[in-house]
Amino acid sequence: MPSLKTYRLRIRSVQSTQKITKAMKMVAAAKLRRAQEQATAARPYAEAMDNLMASLGASFKGGTGPRLLAGTGSDKVHLLIVATGDRGLCGAFNSSIVREARRVIRALLAEGKTVKVLTVGRKGRDQLRRDFAGNIVESITDLGRPRLSYGDAQKVAQRVLEMFEAGEFDVASVIFNRFKSAMTQIVTRQQLIPPPAPETAASAAPAGGASYEFEPDEAEILADLLPRNLTVQIFRVLLENAASFYGSQMTAMDSATKNAGDMIRRLTLQMNRTRQASITKELIEIISGAEAV
Repeated sequence: MPSLKTYRLRIRSVQSTQKITKAMKMVAAAKLRRAQEQATAARPYAEAMDNLMASLGASFKGGTGPRLLAGTGSDKVHLLIVATGDRGLCGAFNSSIVREARRVIRALLAEGKTVKVLTVGRKGRDQLRRDFAGNIVESITDLGRPRLSYGDAQKVAQRVLEMFEAGEFDVASVIFNRFKSAMTQIVTRQQLIPPPAPETAASAAPAGGASYEFEPDEAEILADLLPRNLTVQIFRVLLENAASFYGSQMTAMDSATKNAGDMIRRLTLQMNRTRQASITKELIEIISGAEAV
C-alpha cells in the first residue's frame, strides 16, 4: 500500500495539472468567441464567391474556359490538402481530420489514382507520415501566429496555384473541420480545383433572375476571380478550423479539469483510509504492549 507521503505527492501533482487545464480552458473559451465570430462572418462572403463562380462559369461547357474553372480534363492525380492544427490537447479535433484523410487516400489509391498530400499543420503531417510518408509533397506550419490573417491563406493558395500551373495535379480537395458548436465539429471535404459544378441550373443563375453584362468579357473576369476565390475558400477553411480547434480544446480541457477533480477526491479518500488504518494499527500496538506489561 502506498505511503501517506506518496498520496500527498500525487494529490499535489494532480492539483497542479488541474490548474493548467483550467487555465487552458479559460484561454480557449476567450479565443473561441473571436474565432467563431470570424468564421461566421466569412461564410456569407465565401458562399457569395461560390455563387458568383457558378454564375460566371455556367456559360463554359465542354472543358472550355480557364483551367482553374474547367480543370485539366483528367482526374488521375489528386492533391489532398489536410488542414489540422499545430498543437494538440484538443480532443478529437486533429485525429478526426486525419482519419477522414486516411479513408480518402486509401479510396483514391484503390481506384488507381495518384494521391499527393499537402498538410497544413504539424499534427496532420506527423500522423500521416506514419502511413503515407511517400505521398506527402509539402507541409505548411505555424500559420495564424500571432493571429490568423488573409495573408496566411494566400501562402497556401499560392503554393497550390504553383503546383497546378506546373501540372502536378488534376483535382485539389481540402479536408477540415467545419465549426457547428463548441462540442460539435463536422469533418468536411471540399473540392477546390476545379470548382464543383452547381447542383441545379437555378443555383447557377443570378439572384432574382437578373441579367448581367460583363466588361471586360467573362474569361478575363474569371482569370482574375478564380485565384482570388481559391484564397477566399482556403481562408474560410482556416477560420473554420480555428473555431473548431478552440471549441474542441475548451471541451477537452473542461473534461480534463473535472477528471482531475474526481481523481483528487479518490486519492484524498484513499489517503484518509490509509492514515486511519495506520492510526488504528498504532493504537492496537500500544494497547497490546500495555496489556503485556
